[in-house]
Amino acid sequence: MVKKALMTPKIISFSGKGGVGKSTLLIMLLKYVLETKKFKNVLVIDADPDANVADIIGEEITFEQTIGGKMTVLKDKITKRQIPLDVPKNQIIESEVFDSLIERNDFDIIEMGRSEGSGCYCSVNNTLKHVIDVLAENYELVLIDAPAGLEYFARKTGKDVTDLVIVTDASKMGLHTTSRIVEVTKEVELDFQNIWILGNKFPTEMEQVLKEKADKITDKRVKFLGIVPYDEEVSKFNLMGENLLKISNNNPLYASVSKYYAKIL
Repeated sequence: MVKKALMTPKIISFSGKGGVGKSTLLIMLLKYVLETKKFKNVLVIDADPDANVADIIGEEITFEQTIGGKMTVLKDKITKRQIPLDVPKNQIIESEVFDSLIERNDFDIIEMGRSEGSGCYCSVNNTLKHVIDVLAENYELVLIDAPAGLEYFARKTGKDVTDLVIVTDASKMGLHTTSRIVEVTKEVELDFQNIWILGNKFPTEMEQVLKEKADKITDKRVKFLGIVPYDEEVSKFNLMGENLLKISNNNPLYASVSKYYAKIL
């Protein structure tokens, strides 16, 4: 079991349009944290139904091991009235969530998994969000790979996030999604301390374009972080299914994002 953290956790969530590389950049941040040993207890939550994080670090996680998989079984038991009547439903859910936790030597990981299917189980889902918040309190640092799009924030799922990193590629759609995410977080009153804008696979000559776009966003929380170029070695690691945490510290992309992550942390 994880040890109780002695401080309020720093929670960093990566968001952006689908396909911009936010999962890759999250793992690069995890590598930086592990290399610098800035935090002792680290939790990675893959909240994206596509579950890319495990693949990027060479971890085999089945659907049955994910929270989505366990909730599917639990909801079926609830429907069939197969759960013990003398055990509170909240307690059963909490047990299933902790059972989904995969503990590694240097960090822990939990996969949310895909949707559990049709039907409304609002009480289960609300309790699940609460349990995730409780789980996060056991760590000094929590990294979240958020689903692409805006619904995640519209549901106020990221209410305890301290830093939001919005990743965009060099496209009109990526920039539009970036602006909309900021707008939605204001509309639903998500009180992030910082919102960082990071360009991925960006040509160097276009850095000023992204900076100007970021500067036009009228939100004092928004800060332009910088850009990182396309990297063939990183793409090869992802294609071959190799553990991206093992990429060389001299890799240009890792060296580039390390200086940005030093600002966030």
